[in-house]
Amino acid sequence: MSPNPATVTSLALARLPTTESAPPPRVAPDKPVPLEDLRLSGGRRARRQVPPALLRLAAPLGFLAIWQVVAALDLVDSRSLTSPLAVIEAAASLWSVGDLQRHLLASLYRVVWGLALGIASGLSLAIVAGLFRWGEHVVDSSMNIVRMVPVIALLPLIILWMGIGEPAKIALIVLGVTFPVYMNSFAAIRGVDQKLVEAGQAFGLSRWGLVRRVILPGAVPGFLVGLRWALGAAWLLLFFAEQINADRGIGYLINQAQSWNRADIIILGLVIYGTFGFAGDQLIRLIERFALSWRKGFQGA
Repeated sequence: MSPNPATVTSLALARLPTTESAPPPRVAPDKPVPLEDLRLSGGRRARRQVPPALLRLAAPLGFLAIWQVVAALDLVDSRSLTSPLAVIEAAASLWSVGDLQRHLLASLYRVVWGLALGIASGLSLAIVAGLFRWGEHVVDSSMNIVRMVPVIALLPLIILWMGIGEPAKIALIVLGVTFPVYMNSFAAIRGVDQKLVEAGQAFGLSRWGLVRRVILPGAVPGFLVGLRWALGAAWLLLFFAEQINADRGIGYLINQAQSWNRADIIILGLVIYGTFGFAGDQLIRLIERFALSWRKGFQGA
């Protein structure tokens, strides 16, 4: 019996030596490319970012340039709006006779004391109301009632209680600083994630350990927000405080300049308010950057 040709063919193919296919070559993993080496379409390098400090100064410098051009072209009456150069000359004149230093130190003295006492009182009340339920019932309701009263409306009562000396001026600033610090700090303490508290308890932290290691560190961002609001309120209320029988201070200087019809000195006082307020805000931002280095939030697109 002759063998089946299909069977012979399959047996012959089975005896042929098989060649194993070579494994694919290993490709080395791509190394991470620095962002500055990335190229945009068209072969252009990515644009370098402008330093944030220059961006922050761009708008004020542009405003000063427009202001100088408007004043130089006499588009506005010089008695109503003087040029930036005239403001600088007024500042130099007051500095040369020592008046500017005297007024500036008096205002800084009131602001520093008002901030110190207001922050201490607001933070203390927030800790009591935030950590204890009885504190919330006792403190928070009273603070919300007083908070609804305009601080300026309390000025006659402050004068009645404290007179027209320095304590009344500082007390007005203290009241204005206390409320933003209290409201933001209290909300931050109560806003700490309950899961973090439960995790601390699972690790065996005591009540004081939870407060020190979990609750207070978690409330720092809210406190710093309240501090920035408080700084603005302090400089705002300083102007009103220096209307109370004052004989020195930036607010007093502005009032006197109004009587003398000196727009350059009035603008100088406003620039001083804005400059010190901006410097204080930048200081708080710097503290925030170091104190909250562990927090990685959205920085903008």
